[in-house]
Parts: sequence; structure tokens; C-alpha cells
Amino acid sequence: MEAEQILSLLTQHLVLFFPDQSITPEEHIAFGRHFGQLEGHPNLRNPFSDQSEIFELAASSGGIADEWHSDITFRSQPSILAILHMVKCPEVGGDTMWTNAYKAYDELSPPLQELCEGLTALHDATPHGKPEEMTIHPVVRIHPVTKRKSLFVNEHFTRRIVELSHEESELLLGHLTRWMSSPRFTVRRRWSEGTVAMWDNRCTQHFVLNDFEGERIIQRVTVMGDIPEAASPPRWAPYARIRGGGATSRFDFQLNRFLGQQAKSLESNRKSDDP
Repeated sequence: MEAEQILSLLTQHLVLFFPDQSITPEEHIAFGRHFGQLEGHPNLRNPFSDQSEIFELAASSGGIADEWHSDITFRSQPSILAILHMVKCPEVGGDTMWTNAYKAYDELSPPLQELCEGLTALHDATPHGKPEEMTIHPVVRIHPVTKRKSLFVNEHFTRRIVELSHEESELLLGHLTRWMSSPRFTVRRRWSEGTVAMWDNRCTQHFVLNDFEGERIIQRVTVMGDIPEAASPPRWAPYARIRGGGATSRFDFQLNRFLGQQAKSLESNRKSDDP
């Protein structure tokens, strides 16, 4: 019952804070399991913790997430929500900001809303050194609970608007990611050790201010299993030129790579279904 009440509050407020908790890793994991299947980070290793269901970031190991992002969007089923425990933080700095992706969509002009609803975007794990891990998501998604529309592109994992040329994608994607960080959409948390924060990855993004000295250690459990629902089907075919189309065709390499993998997968599934 308490888990349902917390989810109801999260649906309403998008981000929740629970100060003065100082939970153990076992308590952290048990709490997270109330909300779904947990998964440690697929690409990054914990610097200290050996708990497989906990993802840990430490500043001393380069763990400062100072780009706007929603967690693990390079997966076809990205994170539903995350629960963070601030284990150690500096006296000053290292705050985290969250942005409201509902409001970012709602305040776009109607023509731009309509354009974005007909587009998809390629996300990959290039920041983790694994560009081969990639998927395509709608630029505008529908929240499965609230049924509200939100922008679902971010500067960390989103590489390309699929239906636009590289130049056009750079223009629109750059605008959308800057737009998402507008102060009027955001909330900022100054941390104290022991605080637990919980957020909905389906309608928020977050960013760590890299403005501090000393160690900062967070532990996070990540609830997985969501398939983003598009506000509407894509209205155009992917824009990707084949090799040999000129020097700038290199900008289409990653998208062509994904489309080739997708075609092979479909062909393999077709053959396995043949009698």
C-alpha cells in the first residue's frame, strides 16, 4: 500500500526527496523491488560496491553525470524510474537538477509539436564507449499512467533525428536539448548525506553540476522494463545515405549501421518462422 502511495505521489510530482534516511544497500534494493525489476548498469562498473543491483558513481572515478539525460535510453526498454541514495557529498556544490519533460513539450509552439510527434530518434551508448548498443525511440512519447505527452530526447544518449538529414537533425536536436534545460522547467536539489531521491525517467531528465571539490558518492537502483509509446507513428522514412554519397555521408554511418542490424534481425526472424 505504501508503495502505491509513493508511486501516486511520484506520478504527481515527478521527483520525490526523502531526507535523513541513511539506508543500507540491502534496504535500498528491497525498497526498489517494490516498483519493478532492478538492473545494475549494463556498461559501467561500480568503484566500491559489489552489489549487482546497485549502480554506483564516485567523483574520484569520474562519476559525474554532467549532461542532461534520462537513464539508459540506448536500450529498447529504458529505465522506468530510479532511486538514488546520496552516500557522500561535498559541503558545497554537486547539486542535481531535474527538468520536466511534460512542460518542455507543452510549451513548444503547435507547429513544432506536430513536427516532433512525427519523428523518431536514434539513441546509443557512445558515452560509454559502446556505440553498437543503440535503439530508436519516439521524439514525443506518451506516459503509460498519465497519458501525457513529453519530449524524449537528451544530449547524452540521443545521436540523431532519424527522419532528418544530419544538418537538420543537428539544428532541431540542438534546439530541443537546450530547450529542455530552460530554468522554468527545472528543480534543483542541494544534497545532504543520507538523502534518498526518486524520479520518473519517462518524463524527466537530470543533470549534475560539476562545480565541487572532493568526493561525491551516489548509489542508485534502477527500475527497468518500459517500452516508450509514441505520440504518433513516424510520418517519414529514415534519412540515411549509403557510403559513397560524399564526404558528409559519414554522418549517416551510425544510422545506417542500426538500420542494417534491424534488417538482419527481421530477416532472421522471418526465416525462423518459415516452416
